[in-house]
Amino acid sequence: KLFTVSAEKGSRSHMNVTFRSASEEMDAKFVAESVKAGFTNLKGHRSVGGMRASIYNAMPTEGVEKLCDFIQKFDKEN
Repeated sequence: KLFTVSAEKGSRSHMNVTFRSASEEMDAKFVAESVKAGFTNLKGHRSVGGMRASIYNAMPTEGVEKLCDFIQKFDKEN
């Protein structure tokens, strides 16, 4: 399991999904590869680190599915 959820269970958002790997280097690799795959703004807040996927109402379901596919592929390859 490469990624863990950053926020505590009672504080998790349905709109902003925060997660991280075990190292800042792997987080940076994930962000860099996500940009190459066409995703934007997945880098987490500068004071917290990790990643943050903002999934607002305007985000189509297909976009969320593509992000999930990318995360699973990255996890398998790393």
